[in-house]
Amino acid sequence: MPPFSVLDLAPVVQGSGPGEALRNALDLARRAERWGYRRYWMAEHHNMPGVASAATAVALAHVAAATSTIRIGAGGIMLPNHAPLVIAEQFGTLAALHPGRIDLGVGRAPGTDGLTARALRRTLQGEVDDFPQDVLELIGYFAPVQPGQRVAAVPGAGLNVPVWILGSSLYGAQLAAVLGPPYAFASHFAPRALEQALHVYRRDFRPSAYLARPYAAAGLNVFAADTDAEAELLATSVQQAFVNLRTGRAGPLPPPTPGYADTLPPEARAMLAEALSCTAVGAPETVRGQLQGFIARTAVDELILTSQTYDHLARLRSFEIAAEVLGVLGQERAAEAA
Repeated sequence: MPPFSVLDLAPVVQGSGPGEALRNALDLARRAERWGYRRYWMAEHHNMPGVASAATAVALAHVAAATSTIRIGAGGIMLPNHAPLVIAEQFGTLAALHPGRIDLGVGRAPGTDGLTARALRRTLQGEVDDFPQDVLELIGYFAPVQPGQRVAAVPGAGLNVPVWILGSSLYGAQLAAVLGPPYAFASHFAPRALEQALHVYRRDFRPSAYLARPYAAAGLNVFAADTDAEAELLATSVQQAFVNLRTGRAGPLPPPTPGYADTLPPEARAMLAEALSCTAVGAPETVRGQLQGFIARTAVDELILTSQTYDHLARLRSFEIAAEVLGVLGQERAAEAA
C-alpha cells in the first residue's frame, strides 16, 4: 500500500480571507500528522484570490513550527519565478529549523497569468528554457560547499534537501528520468498525460545520488463524506472554481451548489470531466473503491491527495475518511501478503 500525503492550496473561500485560510491550513496539517499522512505540501500560485499560499516558504514555516513529525514541503515552487539561490536559502532555512522534515518540489510553469509572471520575474526571456540548469544549480546549493566555491546558500549548503521534479506533461517526466530525483504528476487538475508520463519516467530513469530506482507520486482530488450525495455536493465548489478560472473569473472558492454541472453547456461539462477525472467522490466505501482503482491503474509509489472544499470541517472529514480507507487497504494487503 503506497504512503499518502496532502497537497494544500490553502483555499480562500467566499466570505473569508487569507488569514483564516492559513489558520485552516495549520489545522489540517496537525490533523494529517495524527492521521498518518507522510507529507504536507503547499503550492505556489500568484494573483489568485482563492489561494493563500503564494509566499510558499513563509506559509510552510507557519505549518512546520506547529507540527513535529510529518514532512513539510512545496508541491511546488515554480522555479522560473525565482533565482535558485533564493529558493535554496529559503528551504535551507526551513531545513535548518526542522531537520529531516523538509521537501522541495519544483515546477516549470509560472503558476499564474502572463502579466503576473512579468511582475514576478520582470522578463520572460530565457527563464523557462533554463529550467534544467536552474534545477541543477538549486540542487548544487544543497550540497556541501566545495573548495573555491564563491557563492553558497547559507543556510542550505550541506543540508541535502530532497528536490522533486513536478509536472503535468512529458517534459517533467523526461527531466526527472535523466536527473534521477523523485517525480510527482499533477493529475489532480491535468490528468491527460498521467499514464504516459509515469511510463516515460520509469522507462528512462537513470539511477542517481538521489534514488537507486524511480519513485513516482500522483495527485488525486478527494471529496469524501458520510453519503455519496453529500460528497458530490462538496465537489461542486471545485467544479465552479475550475469553470471560473477557465473563463477568466477566478475568485475565492464558492460554496457548494446543488446540481451545478447540470446547468453548464456541454463543452464546460466535458472540460470538467477531463480536468477532474482523477477524483474520488463519495461515501467511505465508494471512495475506497476509487482509490483502490487509481492505485491499481497507476502503480504509484505515493498518493498526494488534495481537496478544495468550501467548508473547513467537511474538508477535514474528507482527509480523515481517506486516511481511514487507505489504512484499511494497507491492512488488507498486509493480510494477503501473510
